[in-house]
Order: sequence, then C-alpha cells, then structure tokens
Amino acid sequence: MYDCDRLFVIIVKISFRMRLFEHKNFVRIFILLASVLIIGMVTWNIFVFYERIKEDEREKMRLWSAAQESVNNADDDQDLNLELFIINTNENIPMFILDENENFKQANNLPKNIENDSLKKQQFFESIKNENKPFVIDLEEAGQQYLYYGNSSVLTKIKYYPIILLLVIFLLVGLIYVYYITSKKSEQNKLWAGMAKETAHQIGTPLSSLVGWLEILKSENVNPDYIAEIEKDIDRLQTITERFSKVGSKLVLKPTNLNETIQVSFDYLKSRSSKLIDFSIIMPSKTIYCNLNPILLSWTIENLTKNAIDAMRGKGEMRLEVCEDKSWVKILISDTGKGIPNSKFKKIFEPGYSTKKRGWGLGLSLSKRIIENYHFGKIKVLKSELDKGSVFEIKLPKIEKNRPI
Repeated sequence: MYDCDRLFVIIVKISFRMRLFEHKNFVRIFILLASVLIIGMVTWNIFVFYERIKEDEREKMRLWSAAQESVNNADDDQDLNLELFIINTNENIPMFILDENENFKQANNLPKNIENDSLKKQQFFESIKNENKPFVIDLEEAGQQYLYYGNSSVLTKIKYYPIILLLVIFLLVGLIYVYYITSKKSEQNKLWAGMAKETAHQIGTPLSSLVGWLEILKSENVNPDYIAEIEKDIDRLQTITERFSKVGSKLVLKPTNLNETIQVSFDYLKSRSSKLIDFSIIMPSKTIYCNLNPILLSWTIENLTKNAIDAMRGKGEMRLEVCEDKSWVKILISDTGKGIPNSKFKKIFEPGYSTKKRGWGLGLSLSKRIIENYHFGKIKVLKSELDKGSVFEIKLPKIEKNRPI
C-alpha cells in the first residue's frame, strides 16, 4: 500500500508539472500572436499612410503640370502668380520633362551627385520612369511634353518601413522560438531530474530493507558465496541510487585519477559481458587527472559500452582508448557493431530516441548531459560505418601539469 501511495504522489507531481508547462506554452503562444497582431496593425497603417502620401504627391504633380501648361499657354497680360507659386513649391519630388522625341527638356530636384553627369542622369531617369504614370503637358502649337516623376525622399523611406517591420517580426518569432525551445528543454530537464531523484528515493527504501535482511542471512550461516553475490548486487543498487540522486544536483568536481576511474568501469563491464566479446583497453603509462565526478563518468562509460555491446549483438571487438592533446583528455570507445547512419549522429543524443523495442532512449541523452553540462566537456560520434562499427569520443578539460590541485 505504501508503494501505491508513493506512486500516486509521483503521478500527481508529474501531472501538475505538465499542466504548468502547458499553461506556460499557452502564455507564450498568446504573447506571440499578440505581438504579430500588433506589428501587423502597424504595418497596415504604414501601408495606408504610404498610399495616402503617394496620392497627395500625385495630386501635387497634377497641379504642377497644369500650372506649367497654363504658364506656357498664357497671354502676356494674364496673372500667373498662383501658377508660379505652385511650380516653385515643388522642392522634394524628382521630376523630368521630356518632349515628344524623348529628349530631356527640364529636370528638377535631382540628387546633387548626378546633376552634371548625363550618364548618371539617364540611369536615374530609368530607375524612376515606371514608378508613376506620367502627365501630359499640352503646349498647343508647340506640341506635347511628358512629366515623369519619382517618389519623394519621405515616401521612399516610408516604403521600406514594412520591410523593416517584417524583419522585426521574423526576429521576434525567432527569439520566441528559441526561448520556447530553451524553456521546453529546461522544463523537460527539470522533469527528468525530478523523476531521477524520486526513483533514487524509491530504490533507497527497499534497499535499506535488503541490507537488513542480508545481516539476518549472515547470522543464519547461509552459504558465504551466496552472501557475496547478494552483497555485490546491493552495492550495485547503491551505486545506481547514488547516480540517480546526482542528476539535476549541483556537483562539485574534484581532481580525480582518470586512469583508475576508467579501469574500474572497464573491469566491471568486462566481467559481466559475453565471453564472445574481445575487450581491450589502451591508456597512457602516466596518471591523468581531470576534474570530474567518478560516479557519473562511470555511468557514461557504461552507457556507451552497453550500447556498443547491443550493437554487436553480444559478439565482436570492444576497445577503450585514452589519449590527450594540449587542452583535452580524449576517451575513445569503439566497437565492431552495426554502425550508425550519418544522419543520426546528433539525433541519437535526443531524449526518447531509441532503436530498441523496449528502450526509453535516455542513456545517451543522460550521457550528453553528464559530459557537457556537468563536466564542461564534449561527446559525439567521432565516426561510424554501417555494418563495420562506431567510435564515440568523450573530451574532458585537462588539468594543468596533470596532477591533483
């Protein structure tokens, strides 16, 4: 009954965290949609504002062309003050007047760097020629002229605002997506850490009882060989409990003999694996020290080794090699198993990914977390060939002078 109650508590905790996670997702989606809606409204208003200014400028150029036409066709005694005022007020809209043979007759408000350069003037004209429909200036007996005009500097600047806003939208969406993914991973990490700690706690309760029962068996003169085997299994359970209890905890790394840590893990795995697997280990003759947690590093090596053994289906060659360069200590674990496709080199470290029918897909994910998050190292598939084998590489930061601090 006690175990059932504890299981119910675990389920309630997980359900609460998942609901909280879903609530946070709803808030993030709401913020994203609200942001996109606001920026969309601003973009639409800018577009309307742009079209309004464009219409005003066209009306201004229509009046200008009418004024120019009136001046050219006026009598000598006609009052042209209004027409001249309209003509002189255009100071910011670039314009060209061409005759019927497309010869330049007049050009106003051009950029200063092209006023005296005929080639640049022609290029500028071509760039604005199709921006707006030209006006026809009727000079009666002198024929017709055509007024071409471009957008003013103000209108040109406004035209690019929607593009800038779209870039802002994409940037905002990208930031929210990164934040969402990061938060999701953080929530998942907290969930896995909580489950690991709860698992360690749950194992600890019956483990204490087993230790008590073992003492009773010793007093009953049970075969010592049986007692020894039970003690090994209890020690193993204690190691597993300690490993799970450290997931999600703040670790204090200490300078540790890497050779010894790896050798212990290697010997343990070799003694409990198929005799059809040829184990070999290559380590430097000198002792190498790294800042690490031996329990978690051993867990990582075991995860990689067990995966390799599964890939070889219990038969093949397994090699563990330790080497170093100026900055890193490298642990290479190679096998002669079925290999890994290049497209899966990174995916295999994702939580939940597994090729085993009964696998949870947590071993390599935890290994990556242990090496990169706790030991500030790196882990990756160094190389792999299908049906020939794989090589995993673990890199740990070196300690200067290779000795304990």
